[in-house]
Amino acid sequence: MLLRALAATGVATSLFGSSALGAGTAAPPPPDRIVIDSVAANGTGCPPGTAAVAVSPDNTAFSVTYSNYLAKVGPGSAPTDFRKNCQLNLRVHVPGGFTYAIVSADYRGFASLAPGASGTQRAGYHFQGNATTVRTHHFQGGFTGDWQTTDTVPVAALVFAPCGEERNLDIDTELRVDPGTSSPSATSFLEMDSTDGTITTVYHVAVKRCQ
Repeated sequence: MLLRALAATGVATSLFGSSALGAGTAAPPPPDRIVIDSVAANGTGCPPGTAAVAVSPDNTAFSVTYSNYLAKVGPGSAPTDFRKNCQLNLRVHVPGGFTYAIVSADYRGFASLAPGASGTQRAGYHFQGNATTVRTHHFQGGFTGDWQTTDTVPVAALVFAPCGEERNLDIDTELRVDPGTSSPSATSFLEMDSTDGTITTVYHVAVKRCQ
């Protein structure tokens, strides 16, 4: 089975402008790099050694690249293959005097869903000690092709990391496939990976000066 690869591109790098965060709160990217350490990556969609984190050169985004993230149902599938997940626990080091928030997240992949089947892509975001923001996207059967979703957080709802505190950022993603009324002989899958491991999820961040 041929799985296609797509390189995700940043589409929200202008979100650092004053029009995005409001007068008095916005700031250009700090001169030093945002440093992100992957404290842990656990789940059936990101086994050890299959998820990598990187920061964009202009500090506007970080990306997570998966090489083994696929949910499927149908002949030859294990009973647990219908759902795959990845729990990323990241510590984000921001230059002194700044804090940050997640503004949007772009996801891309490939799906082949038989008629009657369906797929779900879900993501939850939170700083440790804060409530989780969840976004869910559904895909109907009778579809084969590339997919893309974008989770966007309204400016008024941005949750910034507490100034002067190191708090880990948790990102919990999930892919799920439901065979529904599809033929028992049909195979359906939803993926965020590829044969060469180049599928990338890009998370855009906003930065502001601490008061």
